[in-house]
Amino acid sequence: MKHPSEYRGKKVVVLGLARSGVAAAKFFHEMGADVTVNDRKTRETSPEADELEALGISVVCGGHPPELVGEDTALIVKNPGIPYEAPPVVQAAELGIEVVTEVEVAYHICAAPMIGITGSNGKTTTTTLIGLMFEAGKLNPIVAGNIGRALTEAAAEAKPSDWMVVELSSFQLKGTREFRPKIACLLNVYETHLDYHGSMEDYVASKAKLFANQKQDDVAVLNADVEVCRKLAGEVSSEVLLFSRQRELDKGVYLSGDGVLTYRDAEGGTYPILPAKELGIRGSHNIENALAASAIALIAGVSVEAIADVLRTFRGVEHRLEFVGEFGGVAYYNDSKATNPAATTKTVESFEQKVILIAGGLDRGSDYKEMLPLLASRVKAVVTFGETREKINRVAREAGLAAVETVDTANSTEAIGEAVQAASKLAGEGDIVLLSPACASWDMFASYEERGRMFKESVHNL
Repeated sequence: MKHPSEYRGKKVVVLGLARSGVAAAKFFHEMGADVTVNDRKTRETSPEADELEALGISVVCGGHPPELVGEDTALIVKNPGIPYEAPPVVQAAELGIEVVTEVEVAYHICAAPMIGITGSNGKTTTTTLIGLMFEAGKLNPIVAGNIGRALTEAAAEAKPSDWMVVELSSFQLKGTREFRPKIACLLNVYETHLDYHGSMEDYVASKAKLFANQKQDDVAVLNADVEVCRKLAGEVSSEVLLFSRQRELDKGVYLSGDGVLTYRDAEGGTYPILPAKELGIRGSHNIENALAASAIALIAGVSVEAIADVLRTFRGVEHRLEFVGEFGGVAYYNDSKATNPAATTKTVESFEQKVILIAGGLDRGSDYKEMLPLLASRVKAVVTFGETREKINRVAREAGLAAVETVDTANSTEAIGEAVQAASKLAGEGDIVLLSPACASWDMFASYEERGRMFKESVHNL
């Protein structure tokens, strides 16, 4: 796309009234563009519309009228979650009109170097760790994107002395063209979001766009333990720095044989960072997140001592393996952000105790067979709810679990409450009750955050 200043007097259509859409609409309006915002939601359920209309921005709610996009449309800025099959997006493709996400817009206006973090799992924890490490190193981080502030809003205020630390989804990256982060990190790739992407190939290609425009003086941080990442390491144009939990590296950040997070530089110098047992967050997946964050902080010049202090004191992010409380000898954990089977597997594996698993949610076509070994070996009982409840039940029974309970109500508050009650009755002293749904939340909840908060309320109501 052109620099945003070149859209003065031209028609820009913003699809979606979510946080990023509101920020993009305001920004292009300030640039002098003729902005129209469109959302399928009704006017009554779109409180953001009042604010935009007060600024003189046109807002069209309740559907996608065919006249929304025409020959006079210069650009479409699309909410990442809106599918490419949506009528305005299809119209734009037919007319040759460029469609981008907010990430592309933010890149063109951001004066600060950008760090992009993506992956199927672990993005928010890693992004949060990087922000804290940069703060400890006095490097002026601005954390934005899927976490924190809307990216366009934050990028417009960034200075060259800042660092823009951005959590990115495959949905956001798919809509980029020239986006070029100074440091780009791919944490991992698991099968997920196929209802949106249509194929694993498109999902991986969208993630890989993070590196598409990098040059030799940029850096790609990749997980040496993941095949897709290893393949990309041989294809990117930027300098590569690997991290690994499973093996020691000639150069990179890794978990040593004696369990210490370690950095080895290009000359072979080895620098211990922190014993893994001292990490403030549990789980093998969080060791990987810590390795990735450490690699990025080291690239930017943060000291090993500052990195270690953050890793030692950080206690995690809400809804990511979050300890809720212990009642009657049973510990309750909220892992509502686990929106795919791989994430749930990693979480359950982080416990030595038997787990009563609360799972279920939006049906994206998975059969959940990959959870079979986990259910057979690490799970004591399962309580399911949502669209996928019967699918998960079948796998649980195939795994030999006798205690499989189902919550049938479609009311979100009742579902979580009943699930917590059922799980607490199945749990004995020393057990773990874990909300780790292995599914997205949108069948019953507005977000995984809402699901997690309801779970915590229900636990405290015990």
